[in-house]
Amino acid sequence: MRDIPKMSRVLITGGSGLIGQQLCEKLLNRGYEVAILSRNSGPDSKTAHHRWNIEDNEIDREAINNYDYIIHLAGVNMGGKRWTKKRKRNIYDSRIKSADLLFNNIDRHQSKLKAFISASAIGYYGACTSDQIFNETDPPASDFVGHICEQWELAADRFNEIGIRTVKLRTGIVLTNQGGVLSKFKIPVQLGIGSAIGHGRQYIPWIHMDDLCDIYIQALENQTMAGAFNAVAPEHITNKAFTSKMASVLHKPFWFPNIPAFIMNLLFGEMSVMLLAGSRVSSEKIEATGYTFQYPDLDGALNEIYAG
Repeated sequence: MRDIPKMSRVLITGGSGLIGQQLCEKLLNRGYEVAILSRNSGPDSKTAHHRWNIEDNEIDREAINNYDYIIHLAGVNMGGKRWTKKRKRNIYDSRIKSADLLFNNIDRHQSKLKAFISASAIGYYGACTSDQIFNETDPPASDFVGHICEQWELAADRFNEIGIRTVKLRTGIVLTNQGGVLSKFKIPVQLGIGSAIGHGRQYIPWIHMDDLCDIYIQALENQTMAGAFNAVAPEHITNKAFTSKMASVLHKPFWFPNIPAFIMNLLFGEMSVMLLAGSRVSSEKIEATGYTFQYPDLDGALNEIYAG
């Protein structure tokens, strides 16, 4: 990664979330001045907070025009609740409406913004259990998640259209010992009833939290990075193999029959597609920028997370 001028200023939306907290910590350790755009205005000991309210279309406009970079991580958890009509609207607004709010309040004559870096997701490609390997040139899927990701990225591209370098990171399942999806995978395995979901052949594109944060930092510092990049580890692994490896690392059995798809449909409704299907996604483009993964394979990632 390249050296940066001291005290470059970064504003992060979604900075209080799982990824945002760890990214903030890494940026502070590298000498960045970091602030969070939040519904709550009270600062903590390390980062300033600026207020926004997406529902009311309110934002601290003066604040966003005084930062060198914006990292847009805001977005309610797609896998947090069943996809009711209201939940789908919240998923959309928290990503796309929030990006529009940022764009509409950038002073195009006074802003010092050098780059806009937005989260996206590998759901852009849809859930295709096959041998096809998707890369950044492939079109978006026509399902709900594919549509959300397409609109999410189009909202980010508005910054590119006015000459601001824009990077979109299509992120896989993030592995960390701080919670998230991995903690949900761990529960049945820890109880000794780990098993594959559905037919188990669906792929799980994943990335270790340290690698993801470092890719965000590279997107800040590497001025040649622009456009979409898959933020996924190089290893392609199926749901069955993923669960088996976790059981091995945790010294637990892996012998239960697969969890039938209809049970997942009953439990999660339409959202179950996120568990029952998954695509193979290429990491070649991000590696071509010079990025070297700390955790290129699942064995290394899980051993680091669960060491001791």
